[in-house]
Amino acid sequence: MNSHLPPQSGFVTSRLEENDGPGRNPTDNRTMGDIIAARFSRRGFLRGSLAVTAIAATVSPIALITADNARAAGASAFNFDEVEAGVDETHHVAAGYDADVLLRWGDALFADSPEFDPAAQTAAAQARQFGYNNDYVGYIPIDGSAEHGLLVVNHEYTNPHLMFPGVVQIVEKDGKKTIEVAPLSKEQIDIEMAAHGGTVVEIRKEGGKWQVVRDGKLNRRITATTEMQLTGPAAGHDRLKTSADQSGIKVFGTVNNCAGGVTPWGTYIMAEENIHGYFSGELPEGHREADNHKRMGVPEGAYEWAAFDSRFDISKEPNEPNRFGWIVEVDVNDPNSVPKKRTALGRFKHEGAESIVAKDGRVVFYLGDDERFDYVYKFVTAGTYNPDDRAANLDLLDQGTLYVAKFAEDGSFEWLPLVHGQGPLTAENGFASQADVLIETRRAGDLLEATPMDRPEDIQPNGTNGKVYVMLTNNTKREEEGVDGVNPRAKNAFGHIVELIEDGNDFAATKGRWEILLKCGDPSVAEVGASFSTATTANGWFGMPDNCAVDAAGRLWVSTDGNSPKATGRTDGLWAVDTEGEARATSKLFYRVPVGAEMCGPLFTPDDQTAFVAVQHPGDGGDDWEGFGRPSYYEDLSTRWPDFKPDMPVRPAVVAITRQGGGKIGV
Repeated sequence: MNSHLPPQSGFVTSRLEENDGPGRNPTDNRTMGDIIAARFSRRGFLRGSLAVTAIAATVSPIALITADNARAAGASAFNFDEVEAGVDETHHVAAGYDADVLLRWGDALFADSPEFDPAAQTAAAQARQFGYNNDYVGYIPIDGSAEHGLLVVNHEYTNPHLMFPGVVQIVEKDGKKTIEVAPLSKEQIDIEMAAHGGTVVEIRKEGGKWQVVRDGKLNRRITATTEMQLTGPAAGHDRLKTSADQSGIKVFGTVNNCAGGVTPWGTYIMAEENIHGYFSGELPEGHREADNHKRMGVPEGAYEWAAFDSRFDISKEPNEPNRFGWIVEVDVNDPNSVPKKRTALGRFKHEGAESIVAKDGRVVFYLGDDERFDYVYKFVTAGTYNPDDRAANLDLLDQGTLYVAKFAEDGSFEWLPLVHGQGPLTAENGFASQADVLIETRRAGDLLEATPMDRPEDIQPNGTNGKVYVMLTNNTKREEEGVDGVNPRAKNAFGHIVELIEDGNDFAATKGRWEILLKCGDPSVAEVGASFSTATTANGWFGMPDNCAVDAAGRLWVSTDGNSPKATGRTDGLWAVDTEGEARATSKLFYRVPVGAEMCGPLFTPDDQTAFVAVQHPGDGGDDWEGFGRPSYYEDLSTRWPDFKPDMPVRPAVVAITRQGGGKIGV
């Protein structure tokens, strides 16, 4: 999932920020690289050929042996002819499958929605249409059906240079042409606000193809102005009060919703990630929130919203940023329900909230903080899930324990509770209550000496094999002096995947063991040190793992963010990754996106007969692709996917992938 605003090739505006995040962790807590290094150097795991040295940096002896033996295609859990990796203006799916565009930016969601007119956009129209930059995709069955349900989709952020005509100016500087975006009007900013948030829409499979039900009674748009309620331990705290809300409970809107989740009781989870970019201004001298805002990167000022809405100006509303960065829960059964920002799950740059029911009935949510050198979390509810009483589950997220992970060099890890009064989380360190711990979750993790990670993104529990998969996208700020010998790479550009095994295969356990499933990048370049199996083809390797899904058969699918002509010579896509047996660490390319796009989602229906994927910001960039060779913007685009019409811009879209003639995906 895109970490926030991806790098625009040749695109220079105030919104530009490196794709792997600035990295704001001020501590010297041991990094994941330090821990992996110590673990494997103690085993003397550096002997052997150059190829073995490259792989041995990150995998266990068992994983190394099984990966080396993974040569027979029949050992894989996946059966399809993989796509050829590359870069062009359209999408590609494995032979024998159809990839049908289901929902595009601007598509009508209601019977009375206006049709999309990119040259005459309005905020009122956008609020009745599918939003921009679709990221997380979830499916909630209606009456238990795998062919009739609610699709829930996050809309992470907006790209004005791709959205609006007439806002881009070409500037030549130092012999290089770049594009700059003129200041946006109030109407354009209102459109941006309406294009954020999420969509709830009824869909139905008819004749083997998915259709949107425009008059679905549960259809809904959630935007950056939708009324919401803060709940849980921090609700009503003074640090959440503003001039417009003296209660500290009512807040308007949700922004930068990246990955997400669907709870066992059928509610929709929206994770607020890079909220810092929406705020501008300066705090008064000596303000109590100065250090807190700095740890969250507030203000960045990437968006111009403060010019027209004073709540995004921290000089006027210093507490407003504290009302963002939470997990939002939406009751999709009531289109008029007030979404709840569940403060018990902490405040940071949330990347998703995938959940699973533990052995004792408590529900466990895994949470990544998507920034370099930040942490992996999980939340365990205090109450237990009641499968026979949905109403009894609706406030489970208001009470429980939030934990942060600390990894050890012997292959173990522990979950450290973020509980006020325990360890350093006391008034002496600025935590007067549990509310303070949750508002400043990152600083609490710092004090507990949690392990800084390489951009933790999606984290997916697997109920079939009892394991948990952590996507770590990259960390180009890791310095050479921070690693030695067989440590993971300094300047880690390609990321890796960590596999967690909770003690007793109990997801609510407080200890467990970890392994490296994959170290990503091109395995043909020895110094990269990638650890894909030898059965992985030149098309099958990838970099920058971001989102993932576990299908009904327990198989892992990984989508990526950051592959490009310059970085890897390929676009982002969806890869099938073996995790068990002889084929462990074998990867195959199933679907790839158009130039400039990021691959989000993915999601499988309960019968594994449809894979929904979200194609985000297609056409973003273009001067590093020889097929275009210049910056891409509304009037001059590197692709016009998915419509390919001269009067239509690029449109982020959700794609439904099905097998021709029917049947399960990838078998």
